[in-house]
Amino acid sequence: QGQLAESGGGSVQAGGSLRLSCAAPKYALISHYFMAWFRQPPGKEREGVAGIDIDGRTSYADSVKGRFTIWRDNAKNTLYLQLNSLKPEDTAMYYCAAESRLSIGYPLSLREYNIWGQGTQVTVSS
Repeated sequence: QGQLAESGGGSVQAGGSLRLSCAAPKYALISHYFMAWFRQPPGKEREGVAGIDIDGRTSYADSVKGRFTIWRDNAKNTLYLQLNSLKPEDTAMYYCAAESRLSIGYPLSLREYNIWGQGTQVTVSS
């Protein structure tokens, strides 16, 4: 853990937006990794939010489809998550994750990732 560095969290009102970033070390090119964002609401289990594979294909949890967008900037070696139309239920610690295997199963499953960041807090007030 700790090889990925998330930033961009904060406190916003419902309907607001945030952009999360996940910077990877230079020796770990994210273009070679499956990448994903997870979140853990207070008192709940960690859940998958969005994932992006090596070919750029994306997947989203139903709860965030149409509101969140995942993408990566290979030149900056950084993964992003744009959060729009935020709701109080989006309040959580958000984590970035990476996996170097050539193929994985369900891209929003915790068990598929072995590299994690420390998280960034997102708080949405009503």
